[in-house]
Amino acid sequence: MKYILSTLLLVLGLTSFGFAEGKGGYKVGDEAMDFNLLNVNGRFISLGIYKEAKGFIVVFTCNHCPYAKAYQERIKELSKIYAPQGYMVIAINSNDVEANASDSYDSMKVRAKDAKFNFPYLYDEDQHIATTYGATNTPHVYVLQKQGFEKTNKMMVRYIGAIDDNYEDASKVKNKYVQDAVNSLLKHEYPKVENTKAIGCTIKWKKNK
Repeated sequence: MKYILSTLLLVLGLTSFGFAEGKGGYKVGDEAMDFNLLNVNGRFISLGIYKEAKGFIVVFTCNHCPYAKAYQERIKELSKIYAPQGYMVIAINSNDVEANASDSYDSMKVRAKDAKFNFPYLYDEDQHIATTYGATNTPHVYVLQKQGFEKTNKMMVRYIGAIDDNYEDASKVKNKYVQDAVNSLLKHEYPKVENTKAIGCTIKWKKNK
């Protein structure tokens, strides 16, 4: 199974592998916009509905990408660990369905049910959020810290990049970038590592993008 996964990743990498850089979007220290996207349960989700949240782990991902599948359980684990501590995991699929039919909204519902996702899985159909954030890969993570200012709650970007340093084998991970970033924020400290390269399949953009 591990050999098959590695082979699939290598083949896919020849056509759609990429690094997250040079596309613009948010930088660490920027204020992130809220959004209102359709969840797999048929309801619309925004960051603002989580009144008690301390922040968010926003993960751009998809259904078909082997890298996204390889990180699926690790994303669930992030939600299990950090949602109770105030950092909610929000997954977003921004892929163009015409480029890959398996990334359709209906397929998202099946994926979320079969994999027992413990976090919202949202559909960025017009790709506006991925473009605004500057996401380029699946998975691609943005850790946001919520800061209250009177009647407003600003979402500040504190980390951008990969989940960890080993997409092939979770047991061999040496640097858990997202966990380290959130742990620092929970201690009222800035992450020591603020940017890494998001390694995975490139987001499939609409032809007019």
